Amino acid sequence: MRGKNLKFRLLIGAAIALFFVFKRCSQQEVNPYTGRTQTISMTPDKEIAIGLQSAPQMAQQHGGLHSNNQYQALVDNVGNKLVNNSIAKDTPYQYEFHLLADPNTINAFALPGGQIFITYALFSKLENEDQLAGVLGHEIGHVLGRHSAERIAESEYWQGLTTAGSVGADMGGLISGIGQNTLLTNGRDDELESDDLGVLFMLKAGYNPEEMIGVMEILKAAAGPNRVPEFQSTHPDPDNRIEKIQDAIEKYKNQ
Repeated sequence: MRGKNLKFRLLIGAAIALFFVFKRCSQQEVNPYTGRTQTISMTPDKEIAIGLQSAPQMAQQHGGLHSNNQYQALVDNVGNKLVNNSIAKDTPYQYEFHLLADPNTINAFALPGGQIFITYALFSKLENEDQLAGVLGHEIGHVLGRHSAERIAESEYWQGLTTAGSVGADMGGLISGIGQNTLLTNGRDDELESDDLGVLFMLKAGYNPEEMIGVMEILKAAAGPNRVPEFQSTHPDPDNRIEKIQDAIEKYKNQ
């Protein structure tokens, strides 16, 4: 009897796994702005809605918006210049740029659909407008590259396989671990793709992409000597990013 139950569980688990494999295959599409094939389970309108809904909470977590209108105007001007002089303007996304009041967390990030944030802690360390363009161009790259939407779809896929593994052979934990490692690897690729796009956006808008290397130096200094090794992090090591940025500058500067 136990053998029959196990066989039945294996069949159900296999059916669930096949469903999510076929679902993932049906969600493959080519990003028209990067040319990369991705797994995407939502429309751009849904991405925009998620970003707009999440933006107030994200701002609140970082002390709200910064009160200096002059600083905010600079962030807006640089961000909009990058969008209006690049392929970003041809996307359906609603790009909005927010300077957060957080004086301690050195960070910038993008929500799906075009909501882009930079903390005052990072903004205050930037040495010129070109470096600000490097930060914002990188975040625009995340939006245009649909990285959040891709991560959501991939997470749904691995959660489905985890369920299949749990039903079929009590292997859900193992499959879940494999999925998490895959997502970490893809996350580092996303960062490098955004760096590459950021270089392109900077050049198109008339900024000096060499200043993006200065941003990497700021991030490296902020992380200190005890920064997390690259294989344990969702972000590539800043030194590796500098090398890739230099490659991107050579690739795009004569186009």
